[in-house]
Amino acid sequence: MASVVPKDKRQLRACLICGIVLNHHTFRDNGCPNCEPFVRMRGQNDVVADCTSTTFDGVMAMFRPDKSWVAKFAHLSSYKPGVYASHVTGRIPEDIEDALTQKGMTYHPRDGTADE
Repeated sequence: MASVVPKDKRQLRACLICGIVLNHHTFRDNGCPNCEPFVRMRGQNDVVADCTSTTFDGVMAMFRPDKSWVAKFAHLSSYKPGVYASHVTGRIPEDIEDALTQKGMTYHPRDGTADE
């Protein structure tokens, strides 16, 4: 099993959609493990910059998200194991949010604005 904890702590970014924390080059080289089918980050530096943020707070490691009440509360229970930010500053671009909505997905902003 691949490591779910980023080895290189430089250039860490959190996905604005799912909150997973990875290095910039991991998002660029592999895409987001949860969002890649919907938001094509692989090989797209501009999409990585638009859909991830370097400003995030509170991290939690999820090794069995499907069994975790914390993952359920944070809307992470269907995601891959990994390290997730509890609060990510920023929002995805409107066109990407619209595309997610058209595919039947609900975008839960990780910046706290959904709670307002």
